[in-house]
Amino acid sequence: MNPARRMWTLFEPIHVVTYFTPEARATADALGMRGFWMGYAAQRVAPLGAASAAITTAAFFGFHPDRIGRALPDAWTLTTPAAALAARLAGADAALRRLWGAGRAAAPEAADLAWQAAAVADCAGRVLGAANQALPRPDQPHVALWQAATTLREHRGDGHVAALVARGITPVQSHLIKAAAGESDGEVLRTGRKFDEATWAEGAATLRTDGVLTAEGRLTAAGRRLHSEIEDATDAAAAAPWRVLGEGATNRLACLLGPLAAAVLESGTLPQPNPVGLVTGRAG
Repeated sequence: MNPARRMWTLFEPIHVVTYFTPEARATADALGMRGFWMGYAAQRVAPLGAASAAITTAAFFGFHPDRIGRALPDAWTLTTPAAALAARLAGADAALRRLWGAGRAAAPEAADLAWQAAAVADCAGRVLGAANQALPRPDQPHVALWQAATTLREHRGDGHVAALVARGITPVQSHLIKAAAGESDGEVLRTGRKFDEATWAEGAATLRTDGVLTAEGRLTAAGRRLHSEIEDATDAAAAAPWRVLGEGATNRLACLLGPLAAAVLESGTLPQPNPVGLVTGRAG
C-alpha cells in the first residue's frame, strides 16, 4: 500500500472519535450545540475562528450549503471558537481514555512522531490543515496524538479537495464516485451531506454522460481510471510529511498506531457504512 494511504488508514480512525463517540457528543451538547451537525460544523471549523457558513461550506467541500447553513452562524451565538476547540479536545480525551485504556502507554512516542510529521506538512493552500497545524500541542500525549492526527487528516483532505476541483468534479459527483468505488454507501452520503434526490440524480446523469458511471451506478473502466487518478494525486499531495519523517520513523509510527486505530475500529465507534470510507478491519 502507498505509504501516504497506509498512514491515513491509521490516523483517520483516531481523528474520527471527535464525531462518533458519546463523549464527543456530550461535550458538544454541553456547549449548547443543537444537534449533531451544529456540533460537527462548529468544532471542525473552530481552528479558523468564527467562520461563516459560506467559508465553512467551501472549506469542507462535500456538503450542501443548507447543511452548514443550519449550523452556522447560529453556533457562534451559543459558543465561541475557543470554547469549541476546548470541547473537542475534552471529547477526544474522554473517548480515547475509554477506548485505549492501558494501550495509551504507546501514546507518548506515537504523539512525538505524529507531531513531527504534522509539523513538517506543507500547508500552503490548505486552509484546514494550516489552521490545525497552528494550534498548540496539548499536554496529554493521547490528546496531542489526536491533534496531530487531525492536522494530518485535514492536510490530506485539503489535498484531496484540490485534486477533485482540478478535475472539475463537484461535491455530489465526488460522493457518487466514492460510493461506486465501494468506499461508502451512496444514501449515507446523500442524506448526511443534505443533497436532495433530484440533485443526486442530476449528478449521476452527468457522470453517465461523461462515461464515468454505468447505467447501474458502477464505475466504468474510465471511471476506475479517474478514481485511481484522484486517489493517486491525493496520496502524492499527502506524501511529504512521511518523506521528511523518514522510512524508519514512519514505520515505527505505523507500528504504534496500528493497535490504537484497531481499538477504535473494533469498538464499533465508527458506524458501518460510514461517510469516511473506513471499514472495520482495514486499519494497518
